[in-house]
Amino acid sequence: MKIVEGNTEIQAANVDGSYSTESVAVKMASSSYSSTPCAACKFLRRKCVAGCIFAPYFPPEEPHKFANVHKIFGASNVSKLLNEIQPHQREDAVNSLAYEAEARLKDPVYGCVGAISVLQRQVLHLQKELDATNADLFRYTNNEMPHAFSAIPETGELMDQTIPHQGSPQYGRRTSHRGASRNYDSGFPLPYAYPWNSDPSGNSPNGDGENSM
Repeated sequence: MKIVEGNTEIQAANVDGSYSTESVAVKMASSSYSSTPCAACKFLRRKCVAGCIFAPYFPPEEPHKFANVHKIFGASNVSKLLNEIQPHQREDAVNSLAYEAEARLKDPVYGCVGAISVLQRQVLHLQKELDATNADLFRYTNNEMPHAFSAIPETGELMDQTIPHQGSPQYGRRTSHRGASRNYDSGFPLPYAYPWNSDPSGNSPNGDGENSM
């Protein structure tokens, strides 16, 4: 098969005389895999071919990333996982595997669970501090409320300021007129008679005392 290179295409002459064309982009992509293998293929010492499942997620400049993942999970398990999930989920899966592998190497006993436990304890500690602060704020607010109420004038003082008195006030002065009593202190008539109709000396205002009966 004879290869004839053009400007934008590579033209190949087949044995039967027909020609097939191949774009330069495909040629360059295939050559890039062969010239610069991904970190996975380089670590496994194999040829990185076009369509390598590891190449998009393990670039050659990050060899430690695949080394950690391979040491914890194994290359065959990672390849099987990537082939089973959707293409748009593979990047997140590889990042998760890399994080878990690095955490497992740092903490062989707990791995990433140890980091999660530390974060959970921090959340609980901060929650307790927040509850204590809210309780202090509630007590401070309740202690300030009595002082605020003490500044409010009493009801009697407020009535004395709002209702003016005509003349000199005489407390306890009562008169009866046709069964209806009036309180001159307040200025408002009462719809009922007082149970007593006697002056301060004990005599009836009509001139009838207790002995007159």
